[in-house]
Amino acid sequence: MLDPAALRARLADVRDRIARAAGRARRDPASIRLVAISKTFDADYVRAAADAGQIDFGENKVQEAIQKMDRTAELKLRWHLVGHLQSNKARRAAERFDMIHSVDGSEIAAKLEQAAAAADRRIDLLVQVDLAGEPTKHGAREDNLCAIFDAARDRRAARVVGLMLLPPARDDPERARYYFQELKSVRDRLMARGVDGSMLTELSMGMSHDFEVAVEEGATLVRVGSAIFGSRTYV
Repeated sequence: MLDPAALRARLADVRDRIARAAGRARRDPASIRLVAISKTFDADYVRAAADAGQIDFGENKVQEAIQKMDRTAELKLRWHLVGHLQSNKARRAAERFDMIHSVDGSEIAAKLEQAAAAADRRIDLLVQVDLAGEPTKHGAREDNLCAIFDAARDRRAARVVGLMLLPPARDDPERARYYFQELKSVRDRLMARGVDGSMLTELSMGMSHDFEVAVEEGATLVRVGSAIFGSRTYV
């Protein structure tokens, strides 16, 4: 059951933890964007978080997100797709989301460009990077990244602006630090190979259990769900 006061308190705590982690890394907390992952929670939870000043919301599934977008249409929110995007959902995603974190190939990026241009929209894309080779997760391996960025160089409607990472699930957040550090190294190697810096400004990494480590290692977007909304019930 939604408890708006408890949600506000959890959101404030997450923001404070981001600020403290940024301080430890001598970073400006304003350089880190909090994306509240609202998957499985209905639009009332989104509205309660928005009432507490939250602007960026993330969803895993296109159809679930669109329902919430429609129910909160009067609010000035930014919507992020963080789950895997199937090719047949690219048009609808390009028409409704502001940022898509899960691009893993040139083909899906091209579909998003075409759809965003047709809708006269501008959206931002992040390339999901696979650093661990986990068969259950999506993402592009590092040796395929240059081709993706080369193909995206001249696109204007759906612009690639950075990288996203889902590290292996670990109870100890310190065990994710290596992967966050490695994503920064991937970014640096791409720039050394000639990828324009404007395509590598964002690093989306860190979730409820490890976002503080991610902030310490340079995340510009952290994706936090249960630490804000509470435990999820899957049906």
